Amino acid sequence: MAIAENHRPSATDSRNADLAPDAAGQVPAPDAAGQVSEKEARQVAEAARQTTWDRPSFGKELFLGRLRLDLIDPWPRPDPEEQARAEEFLGRLRDYVATEVDGAAIERDARIPDEVFQGLARLGAFGMKIGREYGGLGLSNLHYCRALMLAGSVSPAIGALLSAHQSIGVPQPLKMFGSEEQRRRFLPRLAAGEVSAFLLTEPDVGSDPARLATTAEPTPDGTGYRINGVKLWATNGTVATQLVVMARVPKAEGRRGGITAFVVDGDAEGITVERRNAFLGLRGLENSLTRFHDVFVPKENVIGGEGKGLRIALSTLTTGRLSLPAMCVGAGKWALNVAREWSAERVQWGRPVGEHEAVAQKLSFIAATTYGMETMLDLCCLLADDDRNDIRIEAALVKLYASEMAWRVADELVQIRGGRGYETAESLTARGERPAAVEQMLRDLRINRIFEGSTEIMHLLIAREAVDAHLSVAGDIIDPDAGLARKAKAGARAGAFYARWLPTLAVGKGQQPTGYSEFGPLAGHLRQVERASRKLARSTFYAMSRWQGKMERKQAFLGRVVDIGAELFAMSAVCVRAHAERDARPENVELADLFCRQARVRVDALFTALWENTDSIDVTAAKRILAGRYTALEDGVIPPPADLPWVAPWTPGPSTAPSTARRHLPPPT
Repeated sequence: MAIAENHRPSATDSRNADLAPDAAGQVPAPDAAGQVSEKEARQVAEAARQTTWDRPSFGKELFLGRLRLDLIDPWPRPDPEEQARAEEFLGRLRDYVATEVDGAAIERDARIPDEVFQGLARLGAFGMKIGREYGGLGLSNLHYCRALMLAGSVSPAIGALLSAHQSIGVPQPLKMFGSEEQRRRFLPRLAAGEVSAFLLTEPDVGSDPARLATTAEPTPDGTGYRINGVKLWATNGTVATQLVVMARVPKAEGRRGGITAFVVDGDAEGITVERRNAFLGLRGLENSLTRFHDVFVPKENVIGGEGKGLRIALSTLTTGRLSLPAMCVGAGKWALNVAREWSAERVQWGRPVGEHEAVAQKLSFIAATTYGMETMLDLCCLLADDDRNDIRIEAALVKLYASEMAWRVADELVQIRGGRGYETAESLTARGERPAAVEQMLRDLRINRIFEGSTEIMHLLIAREAVDAHLSVAGDIIDPDAGLARKAKAGARAGAFYARWLPTLAVGKGQQPTGYSEFGPLAGHLRQVERASRKLARSTFYAMSRWQGKMERKQAFLGRVVDIGAELFAMSAVCVRAHAERDARPENVELADLFCRQARVRVDALFTALWENTDSIDVTAAKRILAGRYTALEDGVIPPPADLPWVAPWTPGPSTAPSTARRHLPPPT
């Protein structure tokens, strides 16, 4: 997984001719890597977006004030035959990880043993998302995520390994954009156990892809490219034999150029894995700093064509993001088990601690939130599997929501366990107590708020999609580069759109006392969702009218808008699921009601904070802090040494470090 995501969304749609995608959808970057203006950086990210909506989106409609339950109700069902086949694999995977994988040893040694790689390969775990025609298992998104949840519950490092390999590594981009020849050449090897990695981030390039410095120079004979650059934070980078590398192809006569995706052999001459990075959590993670020096890549290894790299990366992440919430849901389930058993057994002040209100609130939150996260994830997977819906907003929402809420779940679990929550599993075992690795879970989960799009970037990305309908009709009005003619046309479009749309925000089904009555005890929650959806749309419209082109800088406001949308999406999902399962799982109606009651409290607070906040004064304070006005506040401590830079510079050329690459599979016979 890439620790920093390749996107900085903009709330305006300004572009120029050089940076707009051409008819083939190619998106070049500015000429000078690393030397771009704020405007150019936004334009590169904007041009990489998928701009069309050719399939319905529940999330998109929700932000427009429309509760389209028909898009998720009735609750989607997996194909029975495929489900049976997947359950057989999940059973074998469960047996293997429960008996053959020592998660504590992986944590202690910071290393996944070779035999675990080989055992997972024999099971077919490296080909879960690869089609059966290429030697993979061809699992649905739903069952793939359940497999990640299962494996990650034993060792989150294994979950990250399998996820980075299949969700954003070579298999997914080739599945979506590769040629048939590329699929047949690479996918059988990856399904058999070779590992792949995704290399985008650089030492000085995270969420701002316009500054990408790695280059891919076409060779004079036209047979390929030579890649030069350094890539940071490549999950699986030390063990991968196949890489997806994002590099800039220079413009030239007859060549559009731009950021391009390549499949690169991990053992190619000129590649050096210079470092294996170490982190707060996920200690078994094989994450690298990798240097490329004149690495030859044949032209047949370009994925999708020159200049399409960012669009490929963003499209891959739509379903690729579902793997992270799968790990979060697994953590929630694990936390609920530990919290329930501990709180029932541990007695303080004459009663089990779970019966004391202070702890009871935490137990209730963990259970309700786990149900909400699981339901959101399952719904997104099922929608992705039937391929009739555009889930770019929904997938981003569940990634954002689950990563934030799982962190809160872990924090509450530490508090429930008290001192034992802060103690390592090894220390607990040493004195004869159950080795519940709660502190490890806290450490392992923290990265999910950063992986594949930090919370802050996800807020902006989702906000950009949420206001897309407005920008498509009125974007030129607030675009400073638009001329009078474009503004006039936009004004006419906007007038027609808002004349139809605004009246729909005044009243709706949520105001009818019998609205959604078919959902029984959950009907009131859906009426609240419908009313809140319209209120959210009105608030967004008012904010755009008030701030216009400055809206993109109101990041705290946009973040709250997105957080409200995430809660409303979750409430909708749990109501529909619980209603569908009311006969087989009547307790789920109770969980859905509990979740919605808690979510409504959060939504009310977020609506209040839209307009009652300290955003402006916080920005002013930050400018003063950056200017050094309050440095006296830093007195009295020893700060970190200042003899090294915050971002290490690098220079082109061959590596001077020994390679730390690791190969885990025996050579083919």
